[in-house]
Amino acid sequence: MRTERTQRVSVAWHALEEGAVLDALGGDARVGLSEEEVALRLAKYGRNTLPESGRRSFWQVLLGQFASPLIYLLLLAAAIALAMGHRSDFWVIALVLLLNAVIGAIQEGRAEGSIVALRRLSELQVTVLRAGGLRRVPAAELVPGDVLVLGAGDQVGADARLLEAVGMEVTEAALTGESQPVGKDVEVLPEATEVSERLNLVYAGTHLTRGRGRAVVVATGMETEVGKIARSVLEEKKVGTPLEMRLRRFGHWLAAGALLLLVVVLGLGLSRGIPFAQIFMVAVSQMVSMVPEGLPGAMTIALAVGMRRMARRGALVRRLAAVETLGSTDIICSDKTGTLTRNELTVTVLLLPDGRSMGVTGVGYAPEGGFLFGGVEVDPVKEEALRELLEAAALCNDAHLKAPDSGGATWRAQGDPTEVALLTVAGKGGVEVEALRRRWPRRGEIPFDSGEKRMATEHQDGVLVRVVVKGAPERVLDLCDPSTLEDGAILRVAERFATQALRVLAVAEGRGEDLDCAGGFEGLRGRLRFLGLLGQEDPPREEARLAVEECQRAGIRPVMVTGDHAATGRAIASALGILRPGDLVVDGPTLEGMEEAELRSALGRISVFARVHPSQKLRIVRAFQAGGHVVAMTGDGVNDAAALAASHVGIAMGGSGTEVAKEASQVVLTDDNFATVVMAVQEGRLVYQNLQKVVLFLFATSIDEVLVLVLALGLGLPVPLAAVQILWINVVTEGAVTVNLAMEGLEGDEMRRPPTRLGEGLVTRPMVWRLALMVPCSVLVVLAFFDWRGKSGLPFEQVQTETFTLVAICQWFNALNCRSAVRSVWSMEVFRNGWLVGGLLLAFVLHGLVVYWKPLNGIFYTVPIPAADFARLILLGSIVLWVEELRKWRVRVRFRR
Repeated sequence: MRTERTQRVSVAWHALEEGAVLDALGGDARVGLSEEEVALRLAKYGRNTLPESGRRSFWQVLLGQFASPLIYLLLLAAAIALAMGHRSDFWVIALVLLLNAVIGAIQEGRAEGSIVALRRLSELQVTVLRAGGLRRVPAAELVPGDVLVLGAGDQVGADARLLEAVGMEVTEAALTGESQPVGKDVEVLPEATEVSERLNLVYAGTHLTRGRGRAVVVATGMETEVGKIARSVLEEKKVGTPLEMRLRRFGHWLAAGALLLLVVVLGLGLSRGIPFAQIFMVAVSQMVSMVPEGLPGAMTIALAVGMRRMARRGALVRRLAAVETLGSTDIICSDKTGTLTRNELTVTVLLLPDGRSMGVTGVGYAPEGGFLFGGVEVDPVKEEALRELLEAAALCNDAHLKAPDSGGATWRAQGDPTEVALLTVAGKGGVEVEALRRRWPRRGEIPFDSGEKRMATEHQDGVLVRVVVKGAPERVLDLCDPSTLEDGAILRVAERFATQALRVLAVAEGRGEDLDCAGGFEGLRGRLRFLGLLGQEDPPREEARLAVEECQRAGIRPVMVTGDHAATGRAIASALGILRPGDLVVDGPTLEGMEEAELRSALGRISVFARVHPSQKLRIVRAFQAGGHVVAMTGDGVNDAAALAASHVGIAMGGSGTEVAKEASQVVLTDDNFATVVMAVQEGRLVYQNLQKVVLFLFATSIDEVLVLVLALGLGLPVPLAAVQILWINVVTEGAVTVNLAMEGLEGDEMRRPPTRLGEGLVTRPMVWRLALMVPCSVLVVLAFFDWRGKSGLPFEQVQTETFTLVAICQWFNALNCRSAVRSVWSMEVFRNGWLVGGLLLAFVLHGLVVYWKPLNGIFYTVPIPAADFARLILLGSIVLWVEELRKWRVRVRFRR
C-alpha cells in the first residue's frame, strides 16, 4: 500500500453547484471515468484505504516483549552471572526470557490474525459508473471523480457530493454517533455549514437506509472525514497500562533491594573474616537469586491463558497487557446502540382509533410475539382496526424482512430499521407481507422527506385504490379528516410515548383516493382516516441489564456515552440500572459549557452523556483518567476512535465496528455485547489475581533464602545451602509450580471484590502481612532445624542435604498456601488445578533424584538420607501450611461476624 499520497487542497464541495464540482474533479456524470484515468489517479492519490496502525512484524512483537524494567533487571543479572563464570545461572535466565518473549509474541500474533480475518470478511464492494457502464469494484480502488451509484442498504465507499438523491436517508452513526437516519438532498449549502449538517454529501463508512442516488467521489483514503479522524488516532499518545506502571515501580524497588542485599551480605561476611572473593561470590549469587526470573514467564502465561479464554467467549485481545488492565477497570464508558441495546427497533406499543393502547410482546426482528390489552392477549384476526393498521404499515414501507435460511436462527433485514420494525409487528399480527404486497401493488409514491417527515404510497387491487401515509404524528394528523379525531387527544398520547424514549409514527389511509406524486401532500389534506400510532424502541439487551448489575457489585461504574438524544439515553440507562437516583444526564451543549474543574467535580454523579461529538468523548475519557480512574471505552464508530485510543482499554465492536475503531482498540468484541465486556473484566481480574499469587510465592521463596543465609551469617552458623542448591530451588522448585500457579481458575468472588486501585503496587499491603507470617515461619523452622541437626554430630553433608530438602518442602507447601488469601486449601478441591498438582509431583520426583541418584550427588553436594527422615521433614515443613490455614480461618470468622 502506498503511504505517501498527493495532498489535495481543501474544497468546500457542499457549497459548489454540481457542474462546478464535476469540472473541478474532471468527472463525467453520464459515463464516469475511463479505466486509464482511474489507473493514473490511483497512482496520484493512492488506494482508498486507511493505514493499519500498530501493524507489527513477528520480530517487532517479539522484541516488544522485552520492554519491561523487570526484564532489564533480569538481563543485568544474567550479564553479572556470565561475567562471574556462573554460566548455568546465565543460561537459565536467558532461556526463561526467550520462552517468555516467544509465548507473548505468538499469542499477540494469533489475536492480530483474528482481527485480519474479521477485516477480510468486511471488505467492501461498491457500484461505480466507469466508461459508460456500471461495475462492481472494491471500494479500495475508488478515486476522486468516480461516480457512485447508491441504493438502499449500500455502504458508502468514499466521501462524495450528491448529484441525484431520491428519498435518500443515510445513517451516519459510525461517524457522528447519531442513530437516526439523516435525509439527503442535492441543494447547495453555505460554505460555513458544519460537517454533520452537509446534507448534500455522503461520507465513507455510512449506510443508505432508504432511497437511491448518484454521487461523485470528492475524497478518498486519509482525505475523507474518516481518514482525518484516523490521523488524529495515530497521533494520540497511548497511556501506559496499570500492569506496566506496577512492573516499572516493582523493578525499581527490586533493584534497590538487590543492591541493599549485596551491601548487607558483604558487610556481614567481611565482619566475620570471610575472604572478600568468597563472600563477594556469595553476595552476588544471592543478589541474582533475589530477582524472580520465573515472574515474566508466569506473567506471560497468565495473560496468554486469559487471552485464550476471552477469545473463546467473544473478546479478541490484541495486546497481552490489556487482559490485566481490564481487571483493574473501574469505569466503563459504553456506547448505547448495539452494545447496551439490541440495535433492532421494536414496536412495543400502539394506539388504535378508538383510543385503546395495546402492548406488543417480543423483541428483535423475529415476528414472534403478541398483542395485549389490559394485560389480556388480543387475537389480531378478530380486531379489524388492528389489522388495518398493520396492513397499512406494511404497504407504506420500502424495507424487506427475510426468514432465516434452513438451519439459521436470525431474520435478515434490509432497509430502514424503523420500517423493518413495522414489518415485524405486522408479522406478529398474522399479516403475510409479500402476499399483501402482491395483492396491493404499488403504483405511485411520495418518498419520505426529512422536511415533510412523512411518506405516501398508492396501491391498487383491481378497481380498488388506497393511499397510505405514515410519518411524524403531527404531520400525518394534519392530513386527516378533523371530524374523525378527538381534539388533541392523539397528540397527547404521542407525546406520552415520546417521553418513554419511543420513536412514534402515525399511519393514515384514504380509500378511493388518488395520489398526486408531483403535487405532494396538499391534495390529501382532510381526506384521510387515522389508523393508529406505533411506538418503537431499541430494546435493552436483557444480558446487558444483568451485566450492569454485576459491574456495580464489582465496584465498576458503567457510564453511557451516546450520540442519541438525552431522553432516549435517560430511558435506556434507567431501564438498565445505569442511571441511579440523583444521577445526572448531561448533553453535548451542556458539556461544552462546563469548565474542566466543574466537569471533574460532577463526574461522580453523571451517568449519561448524550448528544456528544468525538472531541467530547475524548474529553470525557481524559477527565475520568485525571481523577485516577482506569477507563475502558467501548465504541464502534469512527467518531469513537480517538477516545478508544486514549482510554486505558479501548474495546471495539467486531460486528458493527468500523476498521478505524478496531485499529484504535486493544480488544475487539465478536458479538458486540456489553455482557462480553463484563466477562472480559472478570477474566482480567482472574489474571491479576493469579499474578499476585505468583508474586507472593516468588517473594516468599526469595526472601526465605536470603534471610536463612543472612541470619546464619549473623548468628555465626555455617553457610546452610550451597550456591548450586540455591540455584536448584530457584530453577526447579520455583519453576515447577510458578507457571502452574498462574493457571488457577475462578474462585467465584472475583466480581464481588473492588477493582485494583491505579496506584496500588504489585506487592500489596495484604500480601506484605501474609509474607510477614509465612516467611518468618519457614525461616525459623529451617534455621532451628539446621542448628539442631548441626549440633547432633551428623556429617555436615547430610545436615546440609536435609536443610536443602526442608527449604524445598516449605516452598511446596507455600505454593498451596498461595492458591487463595482466604479459602482453605482443603475447600478448594486440591486436584482442581491439575497443572499445579502435576508441578508439585514433578518437583518432588526431581528433588528425589538430586538426593538419591549418585551421579547428581556430586554436582549438588548432597547425600542420600533415610526415607523416614524424608517423611519427618515433610511433616516439619507442613507447619507453614497449618500456620497459614489458621490465619485464613481467623479471616473467615471475622468476615462472618
